[in-house]
Amino acid sequence: MTQASPTNTNDLVPESGVRRRDFINVAAVTSAGIAGLATLYPLISQMAPAADVLAAGEPKTFDLGQVAPGQRIVTIWRSMPIFIVNRTPKDLAGLREPALLNHLRDPDSHEAQQPDYAANWSRSIKPEYLVLIGICTHLGCIPEFKPTPGSIGDNLPGGFFCPCHGSKYDMAGRVFKSVPAPYNLPVPPYHFAGANTLTIGENPPGSAFKVTSIGQL
Repeated sequence: MTQASPTNTNDLVPESGVRRRDFINVAAVTSAGIAGLATLYPLISQMAPAADVLAAGEPKTFDLGQVAPGQRIVTIWRSMPIFIVNRTPKDLAGLREPALLNHLRDPDSHEAQQPDYAANWSRSIKPEYLVLIGICTHLGCIPEFKPTPGSIGDNLPGGFFCPCHGSKYDMAGRVFKSVPAPYNLPVPPYHFAGANTLTIGENPPGSAFKVTSIGQL
């Protein structure tokens, strides 16, 4: 079972504009036991993961007991950062506010950025738990978690902010209008193997969704 300390998520994923391929390099360095991730700078251009990279790797289990309400944890699956957020009742109530929906580019998740079982108002199986691939759909940077209202813009609720070019997403990973990113943050295949056990990379029974089905990653 994956072990990740909720107090050390910044050690897992740099939050300072590191791009997708850089993150893959960082993950590889981490697995080799080399420290100093915070000192790495973007070196390689952002490109979508190759099909063979997406096809590699087994499903990964995660203990949801590690994620407190209102907190985000980051883990790695198939060399990609996976955001796991335990959303509060207040977070969930805000997702259906008309004032928010009017600011979103794809509020009803019509684009193929998630499996069918997450194409709903919460973009999740269980509303409280959000599971996303933490890769900005503009140029592949890693968005920062900004849950406090106003932290991604005046009069806006909290969500995710990409420091590279200013793209913004709400607490369901839905992209705002008038930002560079064209699509919502992707949702990977996942299911709940138990009340507190998340399995990333494996669909619920009856679904055949694949990462390669995502429209923009």
